[in-house]
Amino acid sequence: MGFRNAALAVLLAVAASMAHGATQPVRLHLITEASAPISMMEGRRVIGSGTEKVAEIMARTGTDYTLELLPWKRGYTFALQRPDTCLFSTTRTAERENLFKWIGPTDEAEWILLGRADRHYDLRTLDDARGLRIGTYNGDARDEYLRARGFQVDPAPNDMINPRKLLMDRIDVWAASFKRGTTVLKRHGWGDKIVPVLSFNRVGVYLACNPAVPTELVDRMNVAVEAMVRDGTMKRIDRKYEKWVDDLQAKR
Repeated sequence: MGFRNAALAVLLAVAASMAHGATQPVRLHLITEASAPISMMEGRRVIGSGTEKVAEIMARTGTDYTLELLPWKRGYTFALQRPDTCLFSTTRTAERENLFKWIGPTDEAEWILLGRADRHYDLRTLDDARGLRIGTYNGDARDEYLRARGFQVDPAPNDMINPRKLLMDRIDVWAASFKRGTTVLKRHGWGDKIVPVLSFNRVGVYLACNPAVPTELVDRMNVAVEAMVRDGTMKRIDRKYEKWVDDLQAKR
């Protein structure tokens, strides 16, 4: 076989391989964290509003997947490193924009500083919190945001450690992310002890996929999200878990 014929054969083989690979079904590994009512364990199942929304996206696009619940920083690292991995619910920031391919938003959240109810805080802007010890969740978007702007952060490996640190005077305020109408403080018995003192950002949260996930699949998943907003699926799932929170509160 001459050089030209050999080169042509190689090119044809590569093209055939690429075409074959393009038709192979994609199986995604989805990761989330324990953050009720968005994602949490019920027995051996991961449930939650975010979990159901992502499962519906997978169903509408015919995408096979596995689902795992991990600590946030570990899951975030896996999503950066593993080509078949996506992470939810992930805040989309300028710093993260080029690290992932984004599907959503699947929800929105408000970033707030929480303080002790028995203290006076005169915070009108985030800059007024300079000099305060701010409790954060290690490696999450609020931690990154405040670090990048030179605030004094005291990170915890689990966000639910922060309210206890606040009540023990180990931090001055807690930087949290809550959905509108959340009852998380009441559910943990902190409703009369910890109060919002400043709202400093409103963000969308997404399913964030490793850049190796095919763009064609990402586009189809975003089309599915748009359809779920139009047909009311997103609101229906949110209402279901608002009732779940209310029922849980009634049992306490």
